[in-house]
Amino acid sequence: MKSRALRLLTFLLIGGSAQLLFAQTSDYAMVEHTINAYLEGDTHKDFETLKTAFHSDATMKYVSSKSGYQEYNALEVFAAEKGREPEKNRSNSIAYISITGKAAHAKLEITYPKRVMVDYVNLLKIEGEWKIVNKIFSLKPNGM
Repeated sequence: MKSRALRLLTFLLIGGSAQLLFAQTSDYAMVEHTINAYLEGDTHKDFETLKTAFHSDATMKYVSSKSGYQEYNALEVFAAEKGREPEKNRSNSIAYISITGKAAHAKLEITYPKRVMVDYVNLLKIEGEWKIVNKIFSLKPNGM
């Protein structure tokens, strides 16, 4: 925290736009918070936490090897998992976050012993809050 304050003070002293720097840092932290709410809510099967991360109209899309292209309302999918046991042997990581204005994109990796789910989520800043509006994903064997 002291490091961030020192950087901000230095930026002010050299005549930069501190407001822009703070906004970018703040947006990154807010996007990261939203993504972590999704990852934690999904890991622990906590629908109330998941709901905070997703826009009510968010979509979830993927291609199934059996039935092809699939598209669903993300919150409806997660609501159907209420009451399930929390995930075990799972680790979550954020590979990257990219933000431009009020739009953001992130790559997430959810690792299980035998497979990795790679999520790409798109977020929008709506009324001051970052919400996931779209998630696409694919699975790959662990170690690839």
